[in-house]
This record gives sequence, C-alpha cells and structure tokens, in this order.
Amino acid sequence: MNSPAVHLADGGSPDEHTPASAAADEPSSDARTPGEPLPEEQSAVEPPTVAQPAGGNVSPVQKKPVSAGTDVSSSLQSLMGTVVIAVFVITFIVQAFQIPSPSMENTLLVGDYLLVNKLCYGGGSVADYFMPYRRVRRGDIVVFHYPVNPAQHFVKRVVGVPGDRVRLINKQVFVNGVALKEPYARFIRPSNDLFRDNFPRLDVSPGETPEWWLQLRKLVEDGQLIVPEGHYFVMGDNRDDSYDSRYWGFVPQANIIGRPLLIYWSVKETEPDVTAPSSMGDKLYHFAYAITHIFQITRWNRTLRLVR
Repeated sequence: MNSPAVHLADGGSPDEHTPASAAADEPSSDARTPGEPLPEEQSAVEPPTVAQPAGGNVSPVQKKPVSAGTDVSSSLQSLMGTVVIAVFVITFIVQAFQIPSPSMENTLLVGDYLLVNKLCYGGGSVADYFMPYRRVRRGDIVVFHYPVNPAQHFVKRVVGVPGDRVRLINKQVFVNGVALKEPYARFIRPSNDLFRDNFPRLDVSPGETPEWWLQLRKLVEDGQLIVPEGHYFVMGDNRDDSYDSRYWGFVPQANIIGRPLLIYWSVKETEPDVTAPSSMGDKLYHFAYAITHIFQITRWNRTLRLVR
C-alpha cells in the first residue's frame, strides 16, 4: 500500500511525466508533522488493522457478537407469553381449589385439591350458543362465590333449580313432592335440630342472616320453599355438618364459578393446620412438610380421581 504522502487531496495520483524534483519541491497538501493524526478522509481509506492470532489464519467471515439486550428481551417475551396463557386458562378454562371443610364428606374430603371446569356452564350471553355450555342441573356439585361474602369460595351440591319446590322432612329431601335418592348423603347426628332436619320452618329462626329469614318467609308455600328464577338451592353431602342454603339462602347464577372436574392431589390430615395454613410461617411450614413427607401424606387412592 502506498504511503499517505503520495495521495493528493482530490484522491488522484501524480502524473508520471512530472519531474521528481518538482514534485519534491512543492509542498504537499497532505504533509503532516510526525505523530499528527491522519485526516478524516484518509482514515476512511485505510482499513483498521486486525490482530491475527499467532500461527493461525483469520476467517474471512467474522461472527457478529450477540447482544445481551436481545437475549433479555427474548426471555421477557417468552415469560410474558407464558403468563398470558396461564391467566387465560385460570380465568376462562380451569382453576385449582382446595377443600378446607368437611361439609362435602365423603364425596370430597378435607385436603382434596380440585381442578374446576369453568367452561361447563353458560353465563346467559350470546356466547352460550357457540360454546359447549349447559345448564346447572339438580345433583351437580358446583364451586361458587359465597353470596354473603363473595371473596370466599364454597363447594356444594345443587338440590333445587329455578322453579323447584324444596322441603326436608326428618332429613329426607323432597323436590316437587318426590323424595330424592341421594346415596352420597351422609348423616352423623340424630334428628334433634328442627330447622336443619325439617326445612323450611317458619316458627324457628336460623339465627344466621336476618335477610334470609325475611326472604324465606316470602317464598314458602304449602310448607315448601320455591326456588326463584336465576337462583339455586344447594346443600353439602355431609347434611348434619354443612353450612348451606338452609342457613344463608340461594346461590345466584352469576356466583357459580364451575364444576369440579378432577381431584389432582389429596393430602391426609396428619398434623394440625397442615392442609389449611393461614400465616406466612404456617404456609412455609406446610410447604416444607409436604415436600419432605409427600409419599406419606398423599392419599394415592384419591389422587387423579374424577369428581362425580
């Protein structure tokens, strides 16, 4: 490569007929003092020197360095996509719940973990005609927002649908004058509770919610409770130990979340508060205990069982 001193300012080359002495006597426009940096246009002509490894050849194709920012952005996009899918599934398709009380024994036990099908029932909108929805039926087990405190979730069995006339005589459920066959119902106490075992009773106040007591008196006809439109009468399978519609009223259609589909895990009650932690310390203890004793506390005969 020629020395920078032989280049002209216009990028041309010296005429071959020009005397060498004349070229030497004329001051060059590119003349510089030792150590002076090259002009900008000259540095653009000269490619930067690339260090070569000793005893090796430089590949003609140079790999571009991978940007760390690109990796982080891709990871965040993948994470956000996963979160969006999970939120969609939990919101519209399936959700996990835990049974904290014995009100549904022996169908559902304390410590059962459920997957609830949220696509089972329609919401009374146009989507009902395009989705595989169906109406809530008598005998269905449903998970719903507790009407008195919607932040809580309850699970009960539907006994009366809109228009039904419900009555209990000595613990036997009658709907529209016909005794129901309920092989799942459990009774553990004697018939000594007039309101619980012979429902509805207008001469005995339940003493739970005054609003329900007033509504109850308006909906009883010929000793039978009439279920209004858009509402359901629900009871626990453990009839003697269930806080259900007898005590706080009907479940509105809008409160129903879905129907239990599967018990994906079931845990024995081996120690106090193992299955129902409250504080952060209890939750950490519960998690550690479950991990270290998973084979001992799991009810294998109930795990992966369909809920019927």
